[in-house]
Amino acid sequence: MYMWQAFRNGSRFDATVGDAEIDDPHGGRPWGAERSVRARVVCLLMLDGPPALHGRVSSIKLKGIQITGTLDVAGGSVTPYVELEGCRFENEVLLPESRFTTLRMVNCSIPRLEAARLHTEGDLHLPRCHVHRGIRLTDAHIGTDLLLNQAVVHRDRRGRSVIADGLTVAQDLQAELMESHGEISLRGAQVGVSLSLRGSLLSNPYGSMALNAPQLTVERTLYLTPAALSNPQVTSGATPARGVRVQRFECHGGIRLNDGRFGDALDLEKARFVMENEQEVSLRRIQVPELRFLGERPQRGKMVLSGAKVVNLIDKSTSWPGPGGLSVAGFAYENLIPSGSFPLVRRIAWVAAATPEYSPEPYEMLAGVLRNSGEDADAREVLLAKQRRRRETLTVPGRIWGHVQDWTVAYGYRPGRAAVWMAFLWAVGALVFSQHQPPEIKDGESPQWNASLFALDLLLPVINLGQDGYWRLEDRWQWLGAILVLLGWTLATTVAAGASRLLRRG
Repeated sequence: MYMWQAFRNGSRFDATVGDAEIDDPHGGRPWGAERSVRARVVCLLMLDGPPALHGRVSSIKLKGIQITGTLDVAGGSVTPYVELEGCRFENEVLLPESRFTTLRMVNCSIPRLEAARLHTEGDLHLPRCHVHRGIRLTDAHIGTDLLLNQAVVHRDRRGRSVIADGLTVAQDLQAELMESHGEISLRGAQVGVSLSLRGSLLSNPYGSMALNAPQLTVERTLYLTPAALSNPQVTSGATPARGVRVQRFECHGGIRLNDGRFGDALDLEKARFVMENEQEVSLRRIQVPELRFLGERPQRGKMVLSGAKVVNLIDKSTSWPGPGGLSVAGFAYENLIPSGSFPLVRRIAWVAAATPEYSPEPYEMLAGVLRNSGEDADAREVLLAKQRRRRETLTVPGRIWGHVQDWTVAYGYRPGRAAVWMAFLWAVGALVFSQHQPPEIKDGESPQWNASLFALDLLLPVINLGQDGYWRLEDRWQWLGAILVLLGWTLATTVAAGASRLLRRG
């Protein structure tokens, strides 16, 4: 009778006794019959309750109630506002195909929540709830916000804690400081503003994925970042202020965000991934304006960015995994914004770690980004590293020729070195030929002997300085001349090859 009257005047029906230990819905203390309400009565109020008192709005507000039986409003339309706080449910809650204005279940103990194709005009709130056999929200539509902050959700018999494939949330989906013990499935889900998993712990020791969300669309930002801890714990939906005690996002198991679309950013600041060797954080083909790769370096498993498209890549050298732990085939980014020290030698090592087998594409991508930002010298160093890496895949003659090109002019990426070698060889040749004037090929037809011009004429291919072809080299002098000609051609072709590479990428 009291609950009936509370419904008609829109007030809360509170059955708590004021003892935190006894009132805890997740504790082991039994609640007596005086705190029990049959699920059929609650369903009757939801679907066909009495009219509100004059000047009041009817609503269901229950606190500290034990609901016996099965709460089943499948397919029904619930008009009143519903708020259940600190309640215990004896059996699973069945809400598939139902419609609500706003539904709030706060700090409740729920065996299981079945809400496939649920439709709410307003919010669906499940903060601090303990759900023992999983939540199903497949193809549900939430009119404003979905809140799972500080919820503890255990797996169902198939190993999944939250099944929300095809879920649509018009505004924010907040699951901050949440504990998930099983797979969260958000395949094809759409979030109208931001999705926040700040400070959450995702763990799935029963399968390969802790978060399985391919084709996820988030109009603003996906946060896998720390959350502030306070007493009592609250979540603000914002990045914690400096100096505040925080809890980082932590994932035990793999993550799949393949083909995801994120309107503003994907933020991994201080995220920790604990994986087995065969597990992955898979970001294949994601599209995002800003990727904040600022988490802790995973010790095992693999980070996969194959085919991803990013505008701004914000990263730390200490966040990327080592050799064999990263895959970036087809990964495209426009700007590099390192956080902290990230010298070029480490950036080159980053590319090498991502390509266990030689691939030119990651090197060329990095060089192009550096060149576009005005770092031409660094871009040449990256392309030089690419040639050195390529050399390892060649046959023995190719490797020998590669070493010659590297040693002489660094594959043409350091053209100043060719000038030094040319000057050195010219000086040596001029000095040697100044000690010996070879005989004329035809008497009286030779120009005046000039040792310096003769040595330079031998070194420079194609160009004729009027000395070569008039003097006859014999014995060891013939060998010396041949060596100068060969070295000149080697330097010239190597410089030309390097110049053509630079022109093609200019």
